[in-house]
Amino acid sequence: MNHIGETIYKKRTELGLTQAQLASALNVSFQSVSKWENAAAYPDIEKLPELATILKTSVDVLVGYQGVATDYDARYTAQDYYWGLKPNRLCYEVMQLLPPVRAYRVLDIGCGEGKDAVFLARCGYLVTAFDISEAGIEKAKRLAEYNRVEVRFQRADLRDYPFDQDYDIIFSSGVLHFLQPQYREEILSRMREHTVPGGFNALNVFVEKPFIVRAPDSTRDESLRYFWSSGELFTHYQDWLFHTCREEVFDCMSGGNPHKHCMDSLIAQKLEEGTVL
Repeated sequence: MNHIGETIYKKRTELGLTQAQLASALNVSFQSVSKWENAAAYPDIEKLPELATILKTSVDVLVGYQGVATDYDARYTAQDYYWGLKPNRLCYEVMQLLPPVRAYRVLDIGCGEGKDAVFLARCGYLVTAFDISEAGIEKAKRLAEYNRVEVRFQRADLRDYPFDQDYDIIFSSGVLHFLQPQYREEILSRMREHTVPGGFNALNVFVEKPFIVRAPDSTRDESLRYFWSSGELFTHYQDWLFHTCREEVFDCMSGGNPHKHCMDSLIAQKLEEGTVL
């Protein structure tokens, strides 16, 4: 199978659909579906949005979301760590709210080269982490080995990640601007659903500001980046308890080029059912 054939087969079988049922929904022959899954043919491009909807996925997932992976693979091939090794500020804030008195389960979404995942594991959390970049995951594994900690690293795409268990903390820094706006609520809903009662989501997103010039290294493929509106992130957690809620403009030296970003950061807690504040 090729990528699209593998994805069609995987999504179809996960939904319990036969080739004939999928073909009927698309108004094509079941032989067409069979050819797609066996790499003998490709779906017509105008069928992709409908196919993605039926399979409860996105066109980008169907065709293979390679642009971001290629971009970051190139950044992560250098010996040095592209983002440095200093943990994100959110890590320390989460630790104050939920100190690692036991092995709380953490999911680090878009872990890059692993600096935050490894730091949290060193502090005693039980960490699972994934990223779309193969090069990033390999460097993250080496960092964990160097620090003698265990992190469950895996290569995965956020929009196709199964969320196969619940977590005490779901953490994501500098990743969610790769989500197209129409998929944000779906993904954030999964994150909220797979957070245990009393658990936390610690997230930040890049915000569009007309007075900020994009970073010198962000022009590789701007079509893959979808900056958030000011305050937009907070609206997805209106029924959670906010512990951190801020917007700030800051200087950045990622890639060795000085530039600025605007970022909204949120640490929100999922309340136990029936909790009254």
